[in-house]
Amino acid sequence: MTKPKRVGILTSGGDCGGLNAVIRAVVRRARDYDIEIYGIKGATQGLMNRPVEAELLDMKRVSGILRYGGTILGTVNKGNPFAYPMTDGTLVDRSEEVIDGYHKLGLDALIGIGGDGSLAILRRLAQQGNMNLVAVPKTIDNDLGATENSIGFNTAVSVAVEALDRLTYTAISHSRVMILEVMGRDAGHIAVSAGIAGGAHVVLIPEIPYDLDEVCDRLMNRALRGFPFSTMVVAEAVKTPTGEPVKYTNSLGQTLYGGIGQYLGDQISTRTGLESRVTILGHVQRGSTPSPLDRILGAAFGVAAVDLIAEKKYDRMVAWVNREVIDVPIADAIAKYSAVDVHGTLVRTAVGLGTYVGEIEQLL
Repeated sequence: MTKPKRVGILTSGGDCGGLNAVIRAVVRRARDYDIEIYGIKGATQGLMNRPVEAELLDMKRVSGILRYGGTILGTVNKGNPFAYPMTDGTLVDRSEEVIDGYHKLGLDALIGIGGDGSLAILRRLAQQGNMNLVAVPKTIDNDLGATENSIGFNTAVSVAVEALDRLTYTAISHSRVMILEVMGRDAGHIAVSAGIAGGAHVVLIPEIPYDLDEVCDRLMNRALRGFPFSTMVVAEAVKTPTGEPVKYTNSLGQTLYGGIGQYLGDQISTRTGLESRVTILGHVQRGSTPSPLDRILGAAFGVAAVDLIAEKKYDRMVAWVNREVIDVPIADAIAKYSAVDVHGTLVRTAVGLGTYVGEIEQLL
């Protein structure tokens, strides 16, 4: 039986803390199997370019990267090869170019690090082009249902908590309502975790409806009881009371979440007279030095991914379940979306601490 000898690795989608920990672990573990690891630059774009953009990763190349934020390989979160945007505005299927790049490198397998969208594209490419794929889950949103933790989530929460700690001092000093808007796409995992860890008085997430009058009453009651300051954490996908998402369109024509914090701040100040300030944390959550947990998770995932390739177990994703690494079919992993469990421990904890998390009674 022929053993895998040349394996590619790429990072796809938004960057986050812990990606380089995976890359380092893959290179170190591959030595035990005499496997060469080729780092592909810029996700699938590197396989599409000619010549293919890849480099042989050795121990020297990955030395010291464990603590680096981002990814040494580069990444993209646009340019779907099945509908690739050309300069003339047309969309072209360039999937065969990616597949050809994989085979030009003479790869026996590919390790893809990404979220649900990236992994869905990579799996489609693998099925179409006879590519052996092993996946590693990466998303600060932590919304992949097959794994309890994804690379980048813990780092994003840590950054949000640090920001909330800093904002709390300003809230106290100026008797203000400080509102922190955090990422998370359509899930509120970052918001509820950071809110608990940072002692927020109000946490709003997309999974639970809220009453703006109740929010204002809570803040006013704190002021009347001698606590003129408050902190709030709001997930970027929280809607207005009328059910409208707050989005903006950037210069590239991309429509993105952003602005619900400012909307709430304006409403709260108008209705209560309390002074508010808003901080949109944004990409600071992505580019940070990885937390210890994300370094450990990245190392465990990287080792497990190489082991799967050595065993020729393809079309699988490594996952963290019950304090250990398992592997699951990629198709199952990307099919399971994980929103915040409104009946789960974190929401119950927040409520038990007296934090307003919305009209939870409506969901019971």
